[in-house]
Amino acid sequence: MDITDLFPLSGELGYLGIFLISFVGSIIVFVPVPYFPVILAAAVSGKFDPHMIAIVSALGTVIAKTIIFFASYYGRRMLSQNMQNRMLPLQRLVSRYGWPGAFVAAATPIPDDIVYIPLGLARYSPWKFALSTFAGKVVMNEVMVWGTVFLGRPLAQDVVSSSDNLTLLIITLASIVALGLIIYFSLKIDWGKLIGRWFPWAIEEDVKEGEKKTGDSNSSLEKKKD
Repeated sequence: MDITDLFPLSGELGYLGIFLISFVGSIIVFVPVPYFPVILAAAVSGKFDPHMIAIVSALGTVIAKTIIFFASYYGRRMLSQNMQNRMLPLQRLVSRYGWPGAFVAAATPIPDDIVYIPLGLARYSPWKFALSTFAGKVVMNEVMVWGTVFLGRPLAQDVVSSSDNLTLLIITLASIVALGLIIYFSLKIDWGKLIGRWFPWAIEEDVKEGEKKTGDSNSSLEKKKD
């Protein structure tokens, strides 16, 4: 396949086409519909501003990933109250340090949904998630687009040629397995014990709440005795 075949409607759709292809390629969880060759084809065509390619593609991708994030964010309600309580220390931890994970997942070619879905389950800040993911996607897109601009058509053609069906299938299966394991252990692990060793501040509120309940119980007992 020639790389120019990937962007036949560039003259008609323009930046809207880049946006839509990036959105569709990112909204389907774990079904690889790579949009990278399309933005490389747009860069090779010489009809688009490289910075705008990177930004418009990142915008389409982030909107799609934010929808996935919110699906897991609100899907947390399906968990039992006990599971939600056990995840509170993890929720506090990612609330403070979740943005580096979102940024790295966006700025590298790893299957990013294995990071975004757990962040949603842990109820990470949607605004921090969107901004970190957007920044990461812009960085990655800029590198790819400008690499294509400077190194030319052969680089883009190599990327397209290497995106065969077997590779995409392996990535899909590996991503599904990884996410399944991450979600399973996220729900089963006692995060209070694990996180408390290294980040005691993440469980301090639970300790205080427990002491308060104990104090209230003791007060009630004393009143009954009186």
